[in-house]
Order: sequence, then structure tokens, then C-alpha cells
Amino acid sequence: MFGSIIAINKNSALVEITVDKKMMGDLLNMHVVFVDDDKKILGEVEDISDGKAKINFLGELTETNFIGGLLKKPTLDASVRIINEQELAILVGGDNESFTLGVSPLYKDFPIKVNINDLFSNHTAIFGNSGAGKTYGICRIIQNVYNTPSLPYRANMFIFDSFGEYINAFKDLDKINPNLHYKLITTNKRLVGEEKLQVPVSLLTIDDLLNLLDATKYSQISIVESTLELAKIFASDSKEVNDYKNHLLAKAITSIMYTNQTSAKIRDQIFDIVSNTHTKELSLDTEVPGIGFTRVFRHCFDIDSEGRFAERTIISEYIEKFIQEDRTWNIDTSNVTYGLKDLEVALNFTLFSERYLLNADMYDEAISLKVKLHNLINSSNAEFFTDRKFNNLKEFLAFLLTTKDGKKAQIVNINLEDVDDRFARTITKIFSRIFLTFGKTNEPRASIPIHIILEEAHRYVKDGDDVDLMGYNIFERIAKEGRKHGVILDLITQRPTDLNGNVISQADNFVIFKITHPQDLEYITKMIPNMSADIIEKQKSLQPGTCVAFGRILKIPMIVKMEKASPPPSSSNANIFDNWMINKQN
Repeated sequence: MFGSIIAINKNSALVEITVDKKMMGDLLNMHVVFVDDDKKILGEVEDISDGKAKINFLGELTETNFIGGLLKKPTLDASVRIINEQELAILVGGDNESFTLGVSPLYKDFPIKVNINDLFSNHTAIFGNSGAGKTYGICRIIQNVYNTPSLPYRANMFIFDSFGEYINAFKDLDKINPNLHYKLITTNKRLVGEEKLQVPVSLLTIDDLLNLLDATKYSQISIVESTLELAKIFASDSKEVNDYKNHLLAKAITSIMYTNQTSAKIRDQIFDIVSNTHTKELSLDTEVPGIGFTRVFRHCFDIDSEGRFAERTIISEYIEKFIQEDRTWNIDTSNVTYGLKDLEVALNFTLFSERYLLNADMYDEAISLKVKLHNLINSSNAEFFTDRKFNNLKEFLAFLLTTKDGKKAQIVNINLEDVDDRFARTITKIFSRIFLTFGKTNEPRASIPIHIILEEAHRYVKDGDDVDLMGYNIFERIAKEGRKHGVILDLITQRPTDLNGNVISQADNFVIFKITHPQDLEYITKMIPNMSADIIEKQKSLQPGTCVAFGRILKIPMIVKMEKASPPPSSSNANIFDNWMINKQN
């Protein structure tokens, strides 16, 4: 098949081909072995022209291993032959900790096996055009893992499913093995009987709320911080909490009463405060005692003919008795839970503190947060938040991983198909932050690994204001720190150009289906380590369901044909013929 070596260059050799010209095309991308007396060198046929093959050097083969790179080239006397099955097994044979990724179409469907640790303990990116087989590919990979002799009972895979495509692929997971279970958490109200997405408000951090309320200004950070603190304080109905509310309200009212504004404007501002935030003792309808009579709170601010409040002295004395500057407030916030409406109350109290009330710029920015929170509470998305109490992140994670009948779920599908991109991105970031925080605090480290599988990853993993406002992007942080804590990203997208470049640069494994858009090709060439022009050319001619896989999972890049997912995901095109056509005779 191969004759003598004509020339040896820096990284390749030119070799005569002795087979019939009709068979020469079959040699492209095949792996060959240069055999010298003391070594075997692996190469790959890159180009065929005029009866000669250009073969790139890949590395050295030993009896049991492959070593990438070369210290010494083959001699001109070396023999050249196609790689045999024993040598191929060194490259893709796997061991008892491996599973089948697919088969090699170049070598009579020789099984390609990869080590589970090499794939699932590293971040992975799966790229490809629409219809190239990305969703089928990730489903097939997961199905193959769950079909291995060992039982992955302690796996924790969270799929963020943009369009409900994964439901069909995993809903019968327990039929593979009765100890394996699948759980669906959904925003789709049409899926009757399925568990609705529920985000516990009391587990949200400052960063979560900044994302949820689409904050853009640094000053809003302190507003949200104060809001969270007050929400925790106000979560109980104790007398001390009520005293503290009265203290805050009284201070806000007093600070306005002694400003150099007109009486009418002062009254309007005080009424605005007490309308939005009030207690039994301080409300518009509270009866204020005077000497021998009582006045309703709102009537104390009637303006007389001289432009002053008719009962200024009475109302001032009444309000001032609630201010307790010297009191030490010992309110226990360790066992609290609250919802969105409690946050709104806390934000209103925050707005009426002197710090914000008398600062026009900060007040405007606080009002912006108030409007967004109010709109959220009155939107259909409000139902996805709960005041349910979870003592810690581990308890919440256990809740997520438990099915309705109390079984441990290995795959949790968080279906976000009925919400807009901005809200879906915020929810994904909140969950990702929770997973990373849990991973960093759990002991022993990385003992409960969590996989975050992002379908349509370009919806979530993108550049934004997070770094400017909060100093970090959660997906960048997971990409850089997650592996050592057992939090792993798997990114699936048809638009790699829209992904955050810092996240892609941290991926160690790549499964690339056919990509044709020039901008995408240019992007992945620049962003992916070891992405050669040869790999780019290989993927251009791939059939659906066939990919180029490389990274830690394989010693060399390989063309892999994947078996169809069974059952398949719901990602195929609509059947136009069947949906259009009717029988003319009817």
C-alpha cells in the first residue's frame, strides 16, 4: 500500500503510494505507522497527490502507550503501513473505567472508548450546526455512561434545557436500571403534574439579586445589601422586630419633617413612606393621642392658613418616641425564610432611610430597583420563587435531587422553555452560583460532583456587566475554579462566537460536529487550544451524528461516529410532508 519514503520534512514525510488510484482516496485521514528497528512513529495521511501521500507525524508508539511529539524522526529506510488493531487499541481502547463514545468510521467501526474521569472531571464544549447532531450526541454520551457495568448512582447531572428537548431522551431512565432516576423541573405550565421550578428567595445572595433586578450601578450594591439584611430581620413577627420597624420609619419621617421644603411637599413625602411601609403604630390611619383628644395620623398633617402643620407638636412628639438610637438590636436572623413580597417590604424600608431619601441620585437608582422588583412580583415569573425554608445549600441540593417518590435522581432536567432569555440566564446563573458555593464548602472536597449541562449555552455563557459590577462572571469562575471542587461545565451550542472566550479557553475536551459558518470557524480556531487547520478541514465534511473529538479524552483527535440516541431527544425538524398532505380521495 505504501512504498518507500521519498522525503522527510520538519513535521511530515512524503511517501509513495502503491495501491490503485481508485483506492487512494480511502487513505485520507488514515493513521499509519513508520517502523524503524528501535521505534514506531505514528502519522496521519493529510494529503494525496500524484501517487504520493503527505503524512504528518503525531508521536511515538510504544508497546503499551502513545507519546505525543517527536524527539527523533524516522529514517528514510523505515517501512510504512496502516495502523493495526492492537496499536489502535492503545489509542482508543480504554479500560474498566471507560465507556464507548462511538465508533471509528475509518476503521470498520472500531469502538472508541474514553475514560470517564477524563471526560467528566473536565469542562467540555460541544459545537455544531443546527441538525449536525449535538443534542443527539450529548444524549448518546449520557445514555452510554448509564449503560456501563458499574452503576453511576451518585451522579448529579443538571441539564438546563432551553426547549424541552431532553425530556423524551431521559424520562424512562429507570428502565435502564431501577436504581437510576430522572427528574423534571419545569417552567412549562402545560406540563401538568410535573414539578414547577422553585427558587428559594432566602437562599439568594446579593449577587443573585443584582442579576435578578438587572442592576447596573455600583450604588445599587449597597441598596441590595441593606435590603437583604432588613429582609432577614423582618422575617419574624417578634415585638423587637416591630420596634425596629417603628424606629426606621420614625427616623425617615423625622428627617423629612425638618427639611427646608414646603409643608405640602413634606406631607406628600411622608404619606408616600407610610403608604408603602407601615406598622400598626405608624400608619395613615393610626390614632395619635393628644391632650384630651386623639387625631388620625393623616389629619395631623393638615396645613393651616399659615402653611404649617396644624398638629406639628403632637405628631413630632408621637413619632420621636419610637426612635431608639441607644438601643442595641439583638434580632436573631439565623432561622429565617422570606419571599419576594418580603423583599419588597425590606426594599421600601431601605429606600426611606436617611442615606437614600436625601440623596437624589441614589434615590433614583433605588427606585429603579423597586420598580423592577415590583414588576417581577406582578409578573408570571413570580410563581417560580418560593419562601420555603431550606437550612443550607446542601438541604436544597438534596431537594433538587429527590424525585416525588423519594428516590435519588441522577439526572435533573431544568426546563426553561417558557421564559425569556434574560430570565432564563438569570435563573441559570443563580443555580450555577449555588452549585459552585456548595462545591467550595462541601467536605471532603469534590466528593459530590455536580455537572452543569447548558443546552444553547450561548444564551447564558456570554460577556455582560457582571465583571464590571460584581467583579466576576459566574461561568468564568466555574471554568477556572470548578474542577477542583467537582463542579463541571458542559457547553452545547451552535453559536460558539457568542460564548464568553475566557470560559471556552478553560475547556479541556471538545466534541465538534459539522460547522460551516466562517466566523464560527475563525473563532474556534483562535480560542480552542490545539485546534489545527487539519481538524477544521475534517469537520467540514462530517455527516450528521459524526464528530471530531479531541482533548484529554483521546490521545489524538479522532473522527467519531455516534450511535443514535435511544430514546431520542425531541430535537428533529417538523415533518412538513405529513403535516401538510391529505389524501385527495378524502
